[in-house]
Amino acid sequence: MNYDDLLKNEKSMNEMLERYGVRFGIYKNNTFKEQLFPFDPIPRIITKEEFDYLEKGLIQRVDALNMFLKDVYTDYQIVKDGVIPEDFVFSSKGFLPECVDFVPINDIYAHIAGIDLVQGKDGKWYVLEDNLRIPSGASYPMIARTLERKISPKTFEDNEIVDNRNYAKMLKETMDYVNTGGINVILTPGRYNAAYFEHSYLAEQSGSVLAVPSELTVENATVYYRSADEEKIKVGAIYRRVSDEYLDPLTFVPESLIGVPSIMTAYRNHNVGLINGIGNGVADDKGIYYFVPKMIEYYLHEKPILNNAPTYLPFYEDDLNIVLENLPDLVVKDVSEAGGYGVVFGRDMDEEKLAEWRERLKKEPRRFIAQEVIDFIDLETNEGCRKADLRAFVLSGETTRVWASGLTRFSRNKDSFVVNSSQGGGFKDTWILSR
Repeated sequence: MNYDDLLKNEKSMNEMLERYGVRFGIYKNNTFKEQLFPFDPIPRIITKEEFDYLEKGLIQRVDALNMFLKDVYTDYQIVKDGVIPEDFVFSSKGFLPECVDFVPINDIYAHIAGIDLVQGKDGKWYVLEDNLRIPSGASYPMIARTLERKISPKTFEDNEIVDNRNYAKMLKETMDYVNTGGINVILTPGRYNAAYFEHSYLAEQSGSVLAVPSELTVENATVYYRSADEEKIKVGAIYRRVSDEYLDPLTFVPESLIGVPSIMTAYRNHNVGLINGIGNGVADDKGIYYFVPKMIEYYLHEKPILNNAPTYLPFYEDDLNIVLENLPDLVVKDVSEAGGYGVVFGRDMDEEKLAEWRERLKKEPRRFIAQEVIDFIDLETNEGCRKADLRAFVLSGETTRVWASGLTRFSRNKDSFVVNSSQGGGFKDTWILSR
C-alpha cells in the first residue's frame, strides 16, 4: 500500500483539521481544556477477509445486546433462567427502573454501538468494551478521509480502499427508521461538551437539525423544535448526546440544566424516537460485559465469533480469590467509568498499593472487574510504534450494519496501554481493503 503522499503532508493535514475545528475537550482537575485531536497519517490497514470476520462477530454481538436490553426491561428471562445473577443486573448503575415494561420503537435500544477492540500479538481480535449509551468518534475518521482525499486524491485512486463517506447516510437511515413523523434532531449539551465538534459535524452531514435543550419543548407528549424565528416544528427522532440522568429533569436529576422536561413522556408514548435508547447503561456496564458470550449463546443459540478479554468478576468468590492472588499481573476497571478513567494496572502498584486494592476489592466486589493484560499489537506512527485500539461502529435499524471504517486511537505515550482520546491519545485513518 502506498501512502507516501500522506506522510509528506502530515503538517498540512493537521493544520486543516485545526482549521475545521476538529478538537476534543478534556476535563482535568475540574478544568475544561480543548485541544487538537492529533492525527497520524500512517493508516491502519484491515484486509477484506479480516473485516468480513469482524463484521459477522460485531453484528452477532450487538444483536444479542439489543435482545438482552429488551429482555432485562420486560420479562428478564435471562435472569430467571440463572444465566446472569439477579443482584448483578439490578444493582447496575446503568439499570433504570423508569424504563421497566417499556419497549422503544421497533424494539431497538442500541441504534449506534461503539465496540472497542484490540488485536493481540497472537493475531486474535478481542472486545474490550461495549459502548451502547453515547459512543463518540465516528466524525473523526469521516472528516479525516475527506481531507486526505483533498490533499492526495491519487492515494485513493491507487489503493483499493472501501469508501467510508457513507456514515452520514447510514446515520440518517437509522434515525429515519424510528422517526415518528417530523424532523431529525441531534441534541447537544452545548459548545463546551467534549465532543461538540462531532455533534455539529454529524448534524451537517446527515441533514439533521443541531439543537441545544432550550430549543426543544414538549407539548401534549410531542416534541417540538423552536427555530430562530420562533417557528414550532415537530420532531420525529432525536440522536441525543446528553446522558440518561440529565436528559429529563422531571424523570431523572431535577437539577439538570441540559435536559428537556417531559421528553421521557413523549418517548414512552412512542411520539419520538430516541437514539440511543434510555437505560442502555445496564448493557455496557463492564461487569455485564463478562456475560456477553453467554448472551450470544442464550439468545442466538450460536457460539461467539469474537473473543472477550479474559475477565474475572470479584463478585464471584472463586474469581475474587484469583484476582487477589494475581493482582500484580491484572488490570482492574471500575464498571461504571468510561473514557479510560477508573483503570489501574497491578504492575504499576507497590506492595502498599496492592494491599489497599485487595481490601477495596473485598469490600466492593460488584464495583470492579479484573482482566488479564492483553499484549495487543503496536501500530507504526510518526512518533514511533504505539499501542492502538479500534472503535467499530455498528448501526441497528431495519438491519444491523457495520460501518466499513472505524476510529483507530493510539497512545502518544510509548509505555502506555491507554489510548482514549480523553487521555490525550491520537487517531489515524482505518483503511478497509475492498478486495
